[in-house]
Amino acid sequence: MMQTDVIARHADSLQGFRISPNDTNYFACLFDPIADGVSFTLVVEIFNPGGKTPPNTHADAYESFFVLAGTGIASCGGAAFPIGPGDAFVLKPGVEHVVENTGEKKLYCLTLMTPNEGFAELIRNGTPVEITDEDRAVLTGAGRG
Repeated sequence: MMQTDVIARHADSLQGFRISPNDTNYFACLFDPIADGVSFTLVVEIFNPGGKTPPNTHADAYESFFVLAGTGIASCGGAAFPIGPGDAFVLKPGVEHVVENTGEKKLYCLTLMTPNEGFAELIRNGTPVEITDEDRAVLTGAGRG
């Protein structure tokens, strides 16, 4: 395999963005169409304690979440369920959803949207945010026994 066939990066190089200045969640961009020319967007979505997404839907995209750390509630299509480390769920196009951090620490979700449906553009046109040492520790697994 040629090196140009692979796109790779490490947590130390991730850029963070908040879609709107007052949002209580932000994104550490892993791979997306703007930076990498792929058809999907893969981010780590980071929710401050009490943070949540606004209610939203996607016309054509599937959005999946895998919880890396923290606890919360996912409200999707009229149902709500608790989420925590190791939990995963997929939202089909058109399903209104909210993800909320109900814990005392940050909630970290690996979030994939495919196709991109403008998600990367929305994120990258937002406000740059510093990825903290706490964030990097979670993203790299540092401190886990």
